[in-house]
Amino acid sequence: MLEKANLKIIISGGGTGGHVFPAIAIADALKKLKPGADILFVGAKGKIEMEKVPAAGYPIKGLWISGFHRQLTLRNLAFPLKVASSLWQSRQIIREFKPDVAVGVGGFASGPILRAAAHQGIPTLIQEQNSYAGVTNRLLSRNADRICVAYEKMEQYFPAEKIALTGNPVRKDLVSSQADKSAAAVHFGLDPGKPTVFVFGGSLGALSINEAMEANAGLLAEHPEIQVLWQVGKLYQERFGAGQTAALPNVQVRPFIDRMDLAYSLADLVVCRAGALTIAELQLLGKPAILIPSPNVAEDHQTKNARALVEKDAAVMLPNKDAAESIIRKSLDLLNDPEKRALLSGNMLKMAKPDAAEEIARMVVGLGEGRGERVRGVRG
Repeated sequence: MLEKANLKIIISGGGTGGHVFPAIAIADALKKLKPGADILFVGAKGKIEMEKVPAAGYPIKGLWISGFHRQLTLRNLAFPLKVASSLWQSRQIIREFKPDVAVGVGGFASGPILRAAAHQGIPTLIQEQNSYAGVTNRLLSRNADRICVAYEKMEQYFPAEKIALTGNPVRKDLVSSQADKSAAAVHFGLDPGKPTVFVFGGSLGALSINEAMEANAGLLAEHPEIQVLWQVGKLYQERFGAGQTAALPNVQVRPFIDRMDLAYSLADLVVCRAGALTIAELQLLGKPAILIPSPNVAEDHQTKNARALVEKDAAVMLPNKDAAESIIRKSLDLLNDPEKRALLSGNMLKMAKPDAAEEIARMVVGLGEGRGERVRGVRG
């Protein structure tokens, strides 16, 4: 029993909140399942995980690794050196930490660590958040033991016998700390009696969504019966916080919102990108949404994420190129159509996987303990 309590687990990946926060949710679930587990994160130096993971109470090691830029850039000259360095570092980490199982959540660090782990006979598990699998995860899947996915029809990318439809892990505090709309309105200085649109473009903000909002100052001024909570992102606060839209009495602008539970509680409609983590949160809460996929992501995977919801009548998709023209008009249409919003909300809830982190954690423990038993059998 002691050996099982001291299960050693590596969780690798990151680069964006969409990778980091699910990874932390998995780690938290593992700690509840196996309080004695020894968990080590591996991320990319200079990325968000190097700050967020220690803040969540877990140790992390950083690899010198980054993505390959599709445009011609001098940074690509260092890419082969970074790959070689990260592979060497990964082998060292595996040798020193001696994990029973390695988990990859996507992002730059997943590739080298899972490759090194599989090469040394350590079981690996991939957690693919999107409805489209990237090149790295497709390559890693050949040697992976389990592949946890959030969307149906992923057999086109991965071996069917390895797939488990678990959903994406999300922060449970979004549900457990849900305040009523009045309390949320007071927090943001808004009217609890008005229909509210919550607009955001991810933790860093989205320039095209912000520009679309600024282009619709006139239309918003014509509709004082609605109100908007708008997270512009810290990078864009100075520019858009002083704009015409921000000056309207029915618009509240924030550079960053750390109480997402309150923002979601207040929202009758959400307008946002189609990242995997955001979608998982919307599903968990059953929030009707207009999804504006980012055009600046690999393989246009956000459009594929959004389409997977549109096909089930769970969301409305607005192409990024049409955002300036339609972001507020479509919002008004939905606010004036409670039946449509109820349909979207109900179908969102049907797609939710509230126990995703726990289900993934059980698979991780199963792989790790299985290896431990095999190793003990060989030693015996």
